Amino acid sequence: MTTSKRFESAIKKLYTAFHNNTLHPEDCKQCAVGNILNNQDFWKHLSNDHGSLKLNYVGMVNQKLGKRFNGYSPLELLQIEKAFLKGCGYVLPLHHNNPKPHNPTDPNNLFKGLSYAIEVLCELDGISNVLDYSGLFKRENQRPEHSFAI
Repeated sequence: MTTSKRFESAIKKLYTAFHNNTLHPEDCKQCAVGNILNNQDFWKHLSNDHGSLKLNYVGMVNQKLGKRFNGYSPLELLQIEKAFLKGCGYVLPLHHNNPKPHNPTDPNNLFKGLSYAIEVLCELDGISNVLDYSGLFKRENQRPEHSFAI
């Protein structure tokens, strides 16, 4: 499967952040998009609500000008972040009154959030989900389609 440079870069950064314990959904520099954008937080000014897909004036201007940040448009960045936060268990948009996970940096929460974000990254690049393993369990004529050496 051929993937884009932006996809490869994003996956490497998210993988590194997860394994280095530098992924945090409530920190704009350490969330999914913050990591994709080299731990910068300028992207938080593209929307008024963290976890929303609604671009504010700054976001709309950048979107209409065709701006790309590490290959992603402002709206694409918001889609990635929304998926990540939703996967981590947040009620969106983030607000102090909305429920949130008890432990936001629990590896299980982060993994689920990354799974949602990676699904969006794949959709944005028009590729099948790299984390979809359902094909491994397909059967043909009552036999598995795939076999593994054990």
